[in-house]
Amino acid sequence: MTDYFAGDDRSNRERMLAGDWYIADDPDSGELYKRAVRLQAQYAAAYAADPDAARPLLEELVGHLGEQAHIRPPLYVDYGAHLTVGARTFINYNLTALDAAPIVIGEDCQIGPNVQLLTPVHPLEPQPRKDRLESARPITIGDNVWLGGGAIICPGVRIGDDSVIGAGSVVTRDVPARRLAVGSPARVIREL
Repeated sequence: MTDYFAGDDRSNRERMLAGDWYIADDPDSGELYKRAVRLQAQYAAAYAADPDAARPLLEELVGHLGEQAHIRPPLYVDYGAHLTVGARTFINYNLTALDAAPIVIGEDCQIGPNVQLLTPVHPLEPQPRKDRLESARPITIGDNVWLGGGAIICPGVRIGDDSVIGAGSVVTRDVPARRLAVGSPARVIREL
């Protein structure tokens, strides 16, 4: 079996945060994941009773929540700490934000239901079960971006300001500012 980490004394969490290959069994990451699951459930329950009163739980869950940003539950994150949501951004039901790497959502964005923001990357070469490797690449969404319902944003993608991603699109590469992208894989079809 290949030792992918020979000479590297960092924890798997440290490797993950550096964007390097890691194995997702780090105990510190496991505890942060449990914390995120607990806060997600508490937020959803509190939101049902009073959305404004639930906001402190959301602020505790995510790394940064801008002024007047609003996220409807359920919200699913790996850790939450690596998720930034800009001011006045609205996120509809059922966002999945796998934040093994930073996910930055700009200001004044509109995100439809069932959107997935996915930072983990898995190698294409088969790995022995014990040594399943993964890595993570950041996602950056500019200001005033609209993501249609069911859109999937893949690892390492940047979406420029004032862009629109069509419902159900799978975005596998960067989208420049002021563009409309649709399809699977998403293609830019025109300038806005």
